Amino acid sequence: MTTTPLQKQSLILIVDDEPFMRAQLRLSLQCEGYRTAEAQDGREALAIFHELQPDIVLLDAIMPDMDGFECCTRLQLLDDSQYTPILMITGLEDQESVDRAFDVGAIDYVTKPIHWPVLRQRVKRLIQQSQLQQKLEVANRELQRLVTIDELTQIANRRRFEEYCAQEWQRMAREQLPLSLILCDVDFFKSYNDTYGHRAGDRCLQFVAKAIQDTVKRPADLVARYGGEEFAVILPRTYGDGALHIANRICAAVRKLAIPHSNSKIGNYVTISAGVATEIPQPNSDFQDIIDAADRALYQAKVAGRDRSEQYIQQSSSPVFFMNPSPQLA
Repeated sequence: MTTTPLQKQSLILIVDDEPFMRAQLRLSLQCEGYRTAEAQDGREALAIFHELQPDIVLLDAIMPDMDGFECCTRLQLLDDSQYTPILMITGLEDQESVDRAFDVGAIDYVTKPIHWPVLRQRVKRLIQQSQLQQKLEVANRELQRLVTIDELTQIANRRRFEEYCAQEWQRMAREQLPLSLILCDVDFFKSYNDTYGHRAGDRCLQFVAKAIQDTVKRPADLVARYGGEEFAVILPRTYGDGALHIANRICAAVRKLAIPHSNSKIGNYVTISAGVATEIPQPNSDFQDIIDAADRALYQAKVAGRDRSEQYIQQSSSPVFFMNPSPQLA
């Protein structure tokens, strides 16, 4: 008999306290090309499931100590992927037992005495459905990644930035912890494009994006392309001093790239300016506040000479800006 790749790869865990039934199931399934593992009770089934992560479980409903219903419930807790179907094998056909099997997480059931062609078809169908669901989930995750990634720079795009900013703003409001934002802008980028062409401009943005990404280390921080030659960095649980330090490091990292820019008005290389804002969000407030503050700080960094970061701090009714010129311009 010819076996399919599906059957050759699939592992079936057989759980039954009767050795003869386990042997029958094993021989029937192995004849179909499946790999099998066996457990004689619920506790052994839990241990084997944790170790081998089978593709499907054939579970006897009536077993001593831990019956199939309790075992099924516990198997659901162990199934990190949530894709492993459980097929209950039972001699009980009353409505209550059938309902209970589905309530504890069984996907389907067969009754004893087993009708072997029916069992083989149900096993095949359940494995196919499980694998199809896994592929669909992978495809959905990839699709979600694609719609939130900037195609040119391969960092988060504006859409992802706004989603994450709103999410972290709300979370920091609940926890009453600071959220910091850095807005960066490549200095004289239009002049760079005019001088070197748009293909070189694209490569420049890719290098700058990587330099920023390499500077921001924590998993909770997000680097995004905000638009055109602008980039944004979201820093949850970060106070102003820490955010300013990161902004200075970002400016230094881009400066260190030494990308030639003969028409820059402040030197011979590509540089960036950065604006930093930090707030402890208040409940029911809008995250647009911190974007506006960082944007004002970025504007002040440009006015002050570019290639530097500036921090926005609100004091009473008048904002105060702390300029941090680069070593080149100090």
